[in-house]
Amino acid sequence: MTAATTPPVRAPWRTAWQEALYGEDGFYRSSAPAEHFATSVQGVPGAGEVLAEAVLALARRHGCPAVVDVGAGRGELLGHLRRLEPALRLTGVDVVARPDGLEVDDWLVSPGGAALPPTLTGLRDTLVLAHEWLDVVPCPVAERDTDGVWRAVTVAPDGTEGRGAPLAGPDLAWADRWLGPEVLRAEVGRTRDLAWAELVRRVDLGVVVAVDYGHTRADRPHHGTLTGFRSGREVEPVPDGSCDLTAHVAVDSLQDVTVDHRPTRCHVSRQWEVLRDLLPAPTAPAPTDQPPRELARTDPSAYLAALARRGALAALTAPGGLGSFRWVVAVRG
Repeated sequence: MTAATTPPVRAPWRTAWQEALYGEDGFYRSSAPAEHFATSVQGVPGAGEVLAEAVLALARRHGCPAVVDVGAGRGELLGHLRRLEPALRLTGVDVVARPDGLEVDDWLVSPGGAALPPTLTGLRDTLVLAHEWLDVVPCPVAERDTDGVWRAVTVAPDGTEGRGAPLAGPDLAWADRWLGPEVLRAEVGRTRDLAWAELVRRVDLGVVVAVDYGHTRADRPHHGTLTGFRSGREVEPVPDGSCDLTAHVAVDSLQDVTVDHRPTRCHVSRQWEVLRDLLPAPTAPAPTDQPPRELARTDPSAYLAALARRGALAALTAPGGLGSFRWVVAVRG
């Protein structure tokens, strides 16, 4: 068989995904998230400040003078928090070194994926935020064959897929429990469950928050959600390190994870609900509310700031968009 006809070497999606994002030449080693896609933190004018206000309000509600941002990117949210409340103790966690000029109290370099820095442990009076972290924790991808058997999907570096062995053990048990008969292809979320449980376990007293696009058994996509992003555009998911690889999170299975003996209360809300709760009027007017016209004459800067805030709030609470993000909140102790 010649090199031209040699079939591509395929690996399970979880393995290829991990290497593509967090390997030595992985996407996140050299690319800042803000360069490739918009989130609640960056890419939407004014949204980062509004989200930081909500995080600060949640931290104050639970008596947490410290905030840890897991998957902090280049520290955009931490920067907003520092400006809002200089007294907060801020820690960033990401696979890259601390960005130049970022004013935080600590920065921990993470191995990437589900792995956390070993020194991130025993946290007390701390709010830990994992904003769009779980969606980039690699997990197996599986699809049903013609007999309805769940099989692992394998993939080559060029994105060419194939079918591997049948699911077995804990992954099969997860699929049988959390995926209905109408689902034909899915990301097996057990690795996200374990990552979430480990993050929660690192907090002795405080709050752990995961914010992400997600789904439950009631609205689980039938064909999975794995996709790629490059330079602001959605692209085919190719595990060659050239693009971000992301898939929505099964948030109902996160709630079911048993962490340890410490009291843990966990609930899930939509982002529009959370922001309404944390930023009550007049701090957070309805997205359709217009600032007073006379403000444009008496204080043009304040009027423009109010317009920008209204636009940011509208983006963050939009149904079907950022407003549909799920907030998974676990209260410890």
